[in-house]
Amino acid sequence: MSVRRLAKEQPASFAFSPETMEKVNWWINKYPESRRQSAVIPLLWLVQKQEGWVCEPAISAIAKLLGMAQIRVYEVATFYTMFMLEPVGSAALIQVCGTTPCMLRGSDALMQVCKDKIGAKDKLSKDGLFTWQEVECLGACCNAPMAQINDYYYEDLTPENLAQIIDDFAAGKSPKPGPYNGRHTSEPLGGATTLSDPALYDGSAAKPITIPNAPGTEVQA
Repeated sequence: MSVRRLAKEQPASFAFSPETMEKVNWWINKYPESRRQSAVIPLLWLVQKQEGWVCEPAISAIAKLLGMAQIRVYEVATFYTMFMLEPVGSAALIQVCGTTPCMLRGSDALMQVCKDKIGAKDKLSKDGLFTWQEVECLGACCNAPMAQINDYYYEDLTPENLAQIIDDFAAGKSPKPGPYNGRHTSEPLGGATTLSDPALYDGSAAKPITIPNAPGTEVQA
């Protein structure tokens, strides 16, 4: 894994919003006082949900709340790639999967759309609305090619789909996540072709049955 560092330009200060602070306290109080450092990952995530990224003043604030050395919070923030260490687009952070299944299904074309409409990867767009990245497998290989945009998966994408999604985010809309080829989740196009008997899913398989030669016994199937 490549070395990850904090952004060179940092804000002068950081403060939790009242709404975020309520969630912070909930997480801290989940743990005994001597184990509250266990809340470091949730608190980093709450910072990112509030600000879009994790800045150095926020790391310092978390360290004080949890009674940790600041370097320990820094180590966690820089280890996990889900934490953004530089400002990201205010409209969308687009993470395009570039691992083999998605690459074979056309992820290179999706990345080209991002280059054309947003600019260089890992950089904030000129209008401040977008950042895009190439990432490793997101675990949705059945729906390749795909991208995670903010918190949701957008799957079975074509370059035209992704271009429209970017335009929608730029216009302040919230494009529908999920597959974009008409199928439901990862079912085959046209519907399921196996395990299609409704009786498999009507609960009958879980009805109590009697064990042979054991009178008065019933167990769940």
